Amino acid sequence: MIKKTAAGGFALAALFAAGNALAQMPAPRATIQTSMGNIVVELDAEHTPATVANFIRYAMEGHFDGTVVYRVAPGFVIQAGSIDAQGMSKGVHDPIPLETANAASNLRGTISMARADDPNSATAEFFINLVDDPGLDRQADDHDNKTGYATFGHVVEGMDVVDRIAMVPLMGGMGPFPDADPAMPVTIVKVSIQ
Repeated sequence: MIKKTAAGGFALAALFAAGNALAQMPAPRATIQTSMGNIVVELDAEHTPATVANFIRYAMEGHFDGTVVYRVAPGFVIQAGSIDAQGMSKGVHDPIPLETANAASNLRGTISMARADDPNSATAEFFINLVDDPGLDRQADDHDNKTGYATFGHVVEGMDVVDRIAMVPLMGGMGPFPDADPAMPVTIVKVSIQ
C-alpha cells in the first residue's frame, strides 16, 4: 500500500473536486481490454463522483494494466484490480469513502468497488456483478453510509465477455482467492477512459 503523507489530505480533496467536475460532464466510459475481449463500462459520476474519479485515476496511471481477474465466483461476481499473474499485489493509494447513499443497486452488469470490513476501505479492487444481488446494496436503515458496496457504473458492451470469463476453469491457486483464481490467467491488458 502506498504510504500516507501530509499531502494525502490534499490528494483526497483534489479527488473529490475532480469527482464533482466529472458529475457535470457527459458520462465517461472505461474500456477494460482483457485477454478474452473488451468490456465497456459507463461510469456513474453523477451518483458516485469520488468513486468514479478514483477509478479513472488508477486507469490513467496504468495501475490496472497487466493485472488479472483474480476471482471468478460463478453466479456472483468476477473481481480484479491490483493482482498480477504471479499473485502479487500492486501498491494502492489511500482508501476512499463509501458512496452507497446514492449509488444504483448491485444488478447484473453493474461494476462496484470491493472493500474490506471497514466501509471506507475501497482502493483499486472492483467487481462486476454476474446476477442481481440486492444483498450487496446499502441497507435501508443505514443513515451513516456504512453498508453495501458502491456501484459506480454498468456494462454497456461486452457482457458476453464477462459471462465467458465467468465460465473459465478455476483453482489457479494465486492471489487472495486461490480456489476462485482462473487456472489460465485472464489478463487485463489495459483500461482506457473515453
